[in-house]
Parts: sequence; structure tokens; C-alpha cells
Amino acid sequence: MEVLIMINDYEATNAITTDAVVIPNTSATPDNDQVISILNGLIETCKDGQAGFQEAATGVQQTDLKTFFEKNGLQRSKFAGELQTLVQSLGGDPENSGSFAGALHRGWMNIKTAVTGKDDAAILNECERGEDSAKNAYQEALEQTLPDYIRDSVQVQYQFINAAHDEVKALRDKANNRSSTAATNH
Repeated sequence: MEVLIMINDYEATNAITTDAVVIPNTSATPDNDQVISILNGLIETCKDGQAGFQEAATGVQQTDLKTFFEKNGLQRSKFAGELQTLVQSLGGDPENSGSFAGALHRGWMNIKTAVTGKDDAAILNECERGEDSAKNAYQEALEQTLPDYIRDSVQVQYQFINAAHDEVKALRDKANNRSSTAATNH
């Protein structure tokens, strides 16, 4: 989109003339397909997180961790649903699942290995890696110029994802400190 600015060369003795100057709009909104693609990427991120948190919940021993992971898995499912609704409102086909390649990249598939060992600290390490990836995906989306109502939704979700990341990291640090203390006492 270009912005048209009219320059007035008016002087008291001369007739008014106008010269058009075209200035490119550098903050152009991505086209509809680009916005849909960005949202579908976030849907995959949420679906990957949902699956990772559900897997983590099955592998932890502590009830409070199990509840935390289940809560965050449900939250990611809700976020994916909200994003799917936004994609539909734009006339697009919303993503319905996470991506296998994305899940591998995000580290969520590694959680299965940690779960089989029933090691809470290892599971939290893998969850924190997955949360790093989710944070990055949302930050990249927010770096794009998005319609205001979509930016607002993505920003709210990002705040929750950032808070969950910080909580996972704190739980991981606490679990790692317990593990290292237990190892040095034996």
C-alpha cells in the first residue's frame, strides 16, 4: 500500500500547484494467506505443546506436576481452538494437528524417552526445551505486522506461554537441585 502526500507550492502571487510524492508504506500488513500461515504455524506449536504436556503428565510421579502438565495441555488445546477460529474467520483452513517435524524440532518427542525413565527432572528438562520453542514461535509471530485483533489474541496467548515457560523452568531447576542433592548424599 502506498501513501499519497500532496505538497502545496502556494505563494500569494502564484496559482496553487500540487506535486504528488509517493512514499511506500513499510509497515504493510501481510496478505491474508500470510496471516493464515502464521496462525497455522502457531496452531501446530500449540498442538505439539498439548501432546508434550499430556505425555509429561503420564510420566511424572508427583501429583502436583501431573496436575500442572494436564492444566497446560488443556490450555494449549484451548489456544489452538482460538487460533483455528481466527483462521476460519479469515476464510482459511485451520491446521488440525501438530507437525511431526515440528515436534521433533521442538524437543517434545524426546519427552517419551524421559517419561519411560519416570524421571521428573528429565521430563521437566524436555518440557522446558519445548517451551523455549513455543516462546520463540510466538515471538516470531509477534514480530510480524498482524491485524490488531489477531495481534491482541496472539499477545495474550504469548503472555500465558511465557508464564508457563517460566514456571516449567523454575520446576525444572528445583527438580535438578533435588536430584543433584540426592546424588551427592549417596
